[in-house]
Amino acid sequence: MDQLKSGWFSELTDLLSGRSFSMEVEQVLHKEQSKYQEILVLKTKSHGVVLVLDGMIQCTEFDEYAYQEMISFLPLFSHPKPQRVLIVGGGDGGVAREVAKHPLVETIDQVEIDDRVVELSKIYLPFMAEGFNSPKLNLHIADGFKFMEEHTQYYDVIITDSSDPIGPAISLFQKSYFELMKRALRPGGIVCSQADTFWGHLENATSMYGHCKEVFSKAAYATSYVSTYPAGQIGFALGSLDETTNFANPVYQLTNQQRKDMKLRYYTNDIHKAAFALPAFVVDAFEAKNTTL
Repeated sequence: MDQLKSGWFSELTDLLSGRSFSMEVEQVLHKEQSKYQEILVLKTKSHGVVLVLDGMIQCTEFDEYAYQEMISFLPLFSHPKPQRVLIVGGGDGGVAREVAKHPLVETIDQVEIDDRVVELSKIYLPFMAEGFNSPKLNLHIADGFKFMEEHTQYYDVIITDSSDPIGPAISLFQKSYFELMKRALRPGGIVCSQADTFWGHLENATSMYGHCKEVFSKAAYATSYVSTYPAGQIGFALGSLDETTNFANPVYQLTNQQRKDMKLRYYTNDIHKAAFALPAFVVDAFEAKNTTL
């Protein structure tokens, strides 16, 4: 089905069976088929510039910060000294932008498989791609699996900013990937992965949290509200090699002035803590799969 019709873009995929999210399009800025996926960049009336991969909205100028800040600072502020950070995916540069703000982060390696996402983000999403300008960042156009296999016990925090579980990103939602991340962490290391929405994708969310719980000494599932994602909600699976980690009580707490200096628009200390409070039906689903919180 044509997702661009009569001046509107509609998100229509098998992952969203029976529903869609639509935006009025002012201009198609770019469209191409890269080696890995279809890339679409739109200028929309309500959400500004929008990046779409294989028919699924990845980020919008309107609300991207809610996702980028949470996937970055939930793990970073849960670690006492996150000096070395690995970002897998995140070709728009948004996560790198946020991670570079942390004062204790010294080195950031980012592995993105599709160089075209990076190049197009620099052109059309400069407010996100500014992350690529950080002197802390080393960008690698490569496969995340292969890269981590070459870096055993090296990172303090690994953040997986993947697209949806289709196409080149599907392997990042499997248990073997979490096991690979574990081997790439230094003692006490923490991971955070995009873990789908529990509204309509509860099975995926439960599976991701289950992988974390099986592989790591401590695991948690957190949530954030992003208006352009399915049902306006997105989840994160977090795991730690340190069983004493309390994800809901960050070890690094920001003053109001620090938050403003970092130009954070969504993340606060209270939002961090609240992210781990889940609806009863989600808790019940985790318990039913023997993956209690």
